[in-house]
Amino acid sequence: MMIIKNFHRIFAINRVLIKHGLDEFLQVTPLGRYAPLLKLFALTSRKEKQKPRGERLREALIELGPIFIKFGQMLSTRRDLISDDLAEQLMRLQDRVDPFDENTAKARIEDQLGQSTDSVFNDFQATPLASASIAQVHSAELLNGEQVVVKVIRPGIRKQIQRDLSLLKLLAGWFEDHAADGKRFKPRQVIADYEFTIYNELDLRAEAANTMQLRRNFADSTLLYVPKVYWDFTREKVMVQEKISGIPIANIAELNRVNTNMKVLAHRGVEIFFTQVFRDSFFHADMHPGNIFVDASDPQNPKYIGIDCGIMGTLGEQDKRYLAENFLAFFDRDYRRIAELHIESGWIPENTPVEAFESAIRTACEPIFGKPLSEISFGHFLIQLFQVARRFQMEVQPQLVLLQKTLLYVEGLGRQLYPQLDLWETAQPYLREWVKQHYGPQAIWKKITHKWPMWIEQLPEMPEKLATFLDNANQPPQQLTELVTQLTRFNEQQKKRRKMTVYASLGVSITLFSGLLFLAHMPQEAASSLLGAALAFILAVKNS
Repeated sequence: MMIIKNFHRIFAINRVLIKHGLDEFLQVTPLGRYAPLLKLFALTSRKEKQKPRGERLREALIELGPIFIKFGQMLSTRRDLISDDLAEQLMRLQDRVDPFDENTAKARIEDQLGQSTDSVFNDFQATPLASASIAQVHSAELLNGEQVVVKVIRPGIRKQIQRDLSLLKLLAGWFEDHAADGKRFKPRQVIADYEFTIYNELDLRAEAANTMQLRRNFADSTLLYVPKVYWDFTREKVMVQEKISGIPIANIAELNRVNTNMKVLAHRGVEIFFTQVFRDSFFHADMHPGNIFVDASDPQNPKYIGIDCGIMGTLGEQDKRYLAENFLAFFDRDYRRIAELHIESGWIPENTPVEAFESAIRTACEPIFGKPLSEISFGHFLIQLFQVARRFQMEVQPQLVLLQKTLLYVEGLGRQLYPQLDLWETAQPYLREWVKQHYGPQAIWKKITHKWPMWIEQLPEMPEKLATFLDNANQPPQQLTELVTQLTRFNEQQKKRRKMTVYASLGVSITLFSGLLFLAHMPQEAASSLLGAALAFILAVKNS
């Protein structure tokens, strides 16, 4: 029924594929048998056949329209699924599609804001500044004279997305069921990930909220500026944002003309990435060149400007820890540790043989070290690692896929700006310091001092809680009865002394806190000796 209902669109898609000499992609689907018939309606020119298949695929997606362009951009990040020649071409897809007309844009703005454009803007530019697959952007001036941009969602885009997604799901199912490697590529899951991402971009209120969060994270930063959002004029399909002035990151000639310090610019891009990921757990996951500008008013201290926060990534504390330790273990060539981290994190099954996984990682990663450090790619390391892990039943981690995509963008841009960029020079000290601060001895003491007041408060109730726990535990009845009796007796005594215990506990906490402050200002050797003596004293008291 779906095929009959969408026959015209299916025919158009296949006609475009054949026109660009991509009928090889049809051979693995049930439509492959009809390819000769379809060629009667679209012939591949000799010139087209001479082009690399990646270039032909990129041109076909552009002709098919916005949804397929966006899908191609997403697919370009899945180097664990597609070959390098396709990925390189798909990464070149830019959000350059035909704009919709001025009257339609104005009508949509007025419908969303509930008032005419003349009552909101002194000036509204009819010609869009940019036209993307989901929305287009117009320049405008508010009544108070502030310069802004107005982002407007394309009319009818949701219906078009639903139509094309249904076809993509159908084609993905055919490919997965009939292609030799169909199941390994998991096309159904790829389309599901794409569906989630693209529907999120249809509500500009979500993008506005992401923008303001990123802006707060980098308030007063010398690294990144994020333009503010005008919430009074932001709705589901319309967003008004501060207009920025900067040099597009891809305009290398202009950056050089104003004597921008490219080394500083490249290293700051890396620092911004690691700050977003590890400090904030909130990173811009669509950092293609069209979304990045440079404030070069101080050429020796250039500052990034980031826009379009429709796609953001997040990482949990455990993911950040394992990711940081994976990077550090990689550059220490500690493949055993990388294997253990994957099992500890739950990314691969716990019954995975560590030795076999370690050997596979070594085989994949050792060739990388044949290059100078300045040429080693973090993004390609992750690709290699995930490809190996997939052989050991690693499930797709959506948050890591977004991270890998962003890292590839950052590395590509950084080395385009400054070919000698040594990513490790920036990343290594940052990661080691982050691990030290969050999981070193100082971090443990900090957590203890933070939780100590709560422990003191709960101390009088601990006997009752322990008795309840033991009451529900799977213990032999005689032992359980004896334990509960002893704990009940102890609890009655504790109630009589509760007031005294609270005062004593407060005294102990003050003493320990003072000791911690004292330790923080002592030399390491003296602090260690004093701590050892304190522990010995506690053990002596415990055993007395």
